[in-house]
Amino acid sequence: MKDQKQTAVFAGGCFWCTEALLKGLKGVISAEPGYTGGQKENPTYEDVCSGSTGHAEAVKIEFDPSFISYSVLLSVFFNIHNPTTLNRQENDIGTQYRSAIFYTTEEQKKEAEDLIKELNKNKAYDVPVITEVVPLIKFYAAENYHRDYYENNKNKSYCQIVIAPKLAKLQEKYHELLTHTNRP
Repeated sequence: MKDQKQTAVFAGGCFWCTEALLKGLKGVISAEPGYTGGQKENPTYEDVCSGSTGHAEAVKIEFDPSFISYSVLLSVFFNIHNPTTLNRQENDIGTQYRSAIFYTTEEQKKEAEDLIKELNKNKAYDVPVITEVVPLIKFYAAENYHRDYYENNKNKSYCQIVIAPKLAKLQEKYHELLTHTNRP
């Protein structure tokens, strides 16, 4: 049987948060924080934080579509961040925190664009969704200390104030999709 693994790449603010929220979903094989969508080759965290590289903080998800579909991943993605704010997620401000979907197939592009049209048509938010839908050109893995940031730093203020409440909301809304209860 051929390998069923597929790739999805999402940018929805700080990658510490996005990784923590997506990696516990059934069917997600891995969640890797990194940088994409910019011009600089091999960017560092400091480069991306400067806002001069064009890259977004993103998370590359490897998933098994026999357990979780791309459309379900999209649904979760649109519920774990604010897709209506330009270059901002809460107190994280800059182009590196933009809302974007970096598609890896034409099917992913169509699904993402169709969902955005539906969300806007149904006025799911008070203002239009501004999430970019762009092709994935190159993904650069973030430095190792960014991996599993929440798991390794639960007591840090950012984790307590920003990530933990989002995990609680995820548990409430998508508990049937989670592999385990990940207590904030």
